[in-house]
Amino acid sequence: MRNLTLLEVHRRRAWERAHYGVEGDETCGMFNVPGPKERALRVIASSGKGWDHVSVSLPDRCPTWEEMDHVKRLFFKDEETAMQLHVPTSEHISHHPNCLHLWRPQEQPIPRPPSIMVA
Repeated sequence: MRNLTLLEVHRRRAWERAHYGVEGDETCGMFNVPGPKERALRVIASSGKGWDHVSVSLPDRCPTWEEMDHVKRLFFKDEETAMQLHVPTSEHISHHPNCLHLWRPQEQPIPRPPSIMVA
C-alpha cells in the first residue's frame, strides 16, 4: 500500500479521533476522497497482521467498479495487485450495506490467471 501521508489532503482527523481515539499515520486512517465523478467516497485504510485493507463506502449505494478502481489506484502502488473477496456464506459479515473492500497480502503475491485470460 502507498504511504498514506501522501493522501493527507483527504484525511479526516476528526473522524479518526472519534472512531479510534487516535489519529492515523502512514499505515492507516480515514479519508474522504473525491470519486471519479466527483462524488465523495468514504475510505478507511489499514495495514496489519500481514494484510493491507481498504474499505470504500457511500451513504446510499455500493461503490461502482469505476469508483473501486479509482480508490485502488490512489491507495495501492501501481504494480501492486489488490483484490475483492467473496468469502463463504458462513463467514460473511456485513457491518455496512453500502461498503466494499480491497485486500492485499503483504508477504506473498496474489495468484492471478494468465494475462491473456483477463480482459
